[in-house]
Amino acid sequence: MIRLLTDENFDNNILGGLIRRLPQLDVVSVKQAGLAGKPDIFLLRWAAKENRTILTHDKKTMTKYANELLAQGEPMAGVLFVPNSLPIGRAINDLEIALECYSEWEIRNSTLHLPL
Repeated sequence: MIRLLTDENFDNNILGGLIRRLPQLDVVSVKQAGLAGKPDIFLLRWAAKENRTILTHDKKTMTKYANELLAQGEPMAGVLFVPNSLPIGRAINDLEIALECYSEWEIRNSTLHLPL
C-alpha cells in the first residue's frame, strides 16, 4: 500500500475517516516528521527519499514544485490532491479507492487529483 505524508493543513476529519477504513495505512504528518514550516519543495524531496506520497489540499504551490522536480528529472514519490470543496465522505471514499488500487510505482512521479 502507498505510504503517505500529510501536508500541514490536511483535514484531520478526512484522515481520521481514512484510517478507520484502512487501519493498516502507513501515514505520517509533516508535524510528526519534524518538517512543520518547511517549504513544499523540501517536503517533496523528503517524501521522495522516504517513498511517501504527499496528501495535500494545496494544489497551487505543490503542483508548481512537483512539476519543477519532474522537469529537472528529480524523483518524486507522487502527490494526491484533495480539493477543500470535496465533501468529507466523498474524499474518504475516493482516497480509499486510490490507495487500494494504485501501487507506489504507479503514482511515483505523478499527481492524482480527486475526485476520481
